[in-house]
Amino acid sequence: MADDGMIAISVAMIMIGTGFAAAWAEKVVGGAAVGAMAEKPELFGKGLTMMVLPETIVIFGFAMAFLLMQKMGEAGVTP
Repeated sequence: MADDGMIAISVAMIMIGTGFAAAWAEKVVGGAAVGAMAEKPELFGKGLTMMVLPETIVIFGFAMAFLLMQKMGEAGVTP
């Protein structure tokens, strides 16, 4: 029960960290993809695929946060 606060802080840190990481990756990949598509329009499909990949970081972070939230719920239950 006393660890609920630490778990909540951990969940917040996970979501903030993955959000910033995805935003940074999107900035880097997005700039390169737009530059490549400006030179060769046929690279649109590959550029779009590369733009979607950084979003998986947030999905993995959400999954980890969800697992930690479940752990927080289990911590309060005594057998």
